[in-house]
Amino acid sequence: MQIVILKDATEVAEYGANLFVNQLQKKPASVLGLATGSTPVALYQNLIARNHAGDISFANAISFNLDEYLGLDGDHPQSYRYFMNQQLFNHIDIDINNTHVPPGNAADPIAACDVYEQQIAQAGGIDIQLLGIGRNGHIGFNEPSSGLTSRTRVKTLTKATIEDNARFFAEDEYQPHLSITMGIGTILDAKKVVLLATGENKAQAIKATVEGPLTAACPASVLQMHRNAVIVIDEAAASQLADVDFYKHIEAENQKLLARLARK
Repeated sequence: MQIVILKDATEVAEYGANLFVNQLQKKPASVLGLATGSTPVALYQNLIARNHAGDISFANAISFNLDEYLGLDGDHPQSYRYFMNQQLFNHIDIDINNTHVPPGNAADPIAACDVYEQQIAQAGGIDIQLLGIGRNGHIGFNEPSSGLTSRTRVKTLTKATIEDNARFFAEDEYQPHLSITMGIGTILDAKKVVLLATGENKAQAIKATVEGPLTAACPASVLQMHRNAVIVIDEAAASQLADVDFYKHIEAENQKLLARLARK
């Protein structure tokens, strides 16, 4: 697990975007795993700018989103399909038919989960997966107690997650309590995982993810097992880590090593 601690949310978004830019430059037909929420928005804005500047193209890329609310159509303003269209897909040169979000309006949600897994497999697996993290350590909608080998499935949201997301819904608006989410096992199958977190409200979850035991009580802790997971956080989100200077030193040494290898 690589820990990258940066000054603020702007630097976190730029660093994360550069990882996706590097992936697309290396492999234009990459399979991208994408996420919703407030944290990825700045990253998506960066990718849009890089696309418009001609640095990258999404023309041959395929995307799969982590999750979707169960019971919302894709044109519902609070659906994650709508979010992705507005925040990214409508502004880049991706083929909308190559963008996949779990179908929140599926007539048979359980069957739809199996189909989603099959689509990921048929695409060749996810090359780089973007994650946020909840205050309770959830990734996607894999809440605490989720199976560490779970696949795409219907999941009940915890009270904490419902309360955190309530700000996106009007007071009299229906807020779903169920979702379709990639499972933890599905996420672990990605060749590279990039988790972004900013702000003091994520500090406890980051500490549990990085320094706590591997446990279903903190689903994100499973990333300790991933061979290519990058945790990109700002100083506020890193504030509860035991030795921030140590993590910064290790990352600086990593960058020196990469620079030497690049010169060879």
